[in-house]
Amino acid sequence: MISRRDAALRLDIPIEMAVRHGLPTRLSDSEFAELEQNPPAWLLQSRANRSAKARPVWVTLTCDICGFTDSARPKKWWPEFTYLSCDNHDIWDLPEPGEGLHREEFDDIGGRFIGVVDS
Repeated sequence: MISRRDAALRLDIPIEMAVRHGLPTRLSDSEFAELEQNPPAWLLQSRANRSAKARPVWVTLTCDICGFTDSARPKKWWPEFTYLSCDNHDIWDLPEPGEGLHREEFDDIGGRFIGVVDS
């Protein structure tokens, strides 16, 4: 069984779209395989509308300290991060910013990460 969130990740669609089109909260592996092999019209249209220049629906976030990964919907305001860290690590666990660089922290990236930008 896979969750609706995992199905949305694998299909590369927003969770809101999965809900709107009636994907159940849990799908069996065979139900998901059927959905991938015979996509409904709304899924085909979603894929056809995707632009190569468009922001991705999902991104994989990886902690630069411990390697923990999670998927999240990227936000328009996210800058290009120098480092990502789980919110349970200390900022001094990351390398020091380079000479003359200023460090800025962004909390609540993907719900569990802190983004760091050295500029």
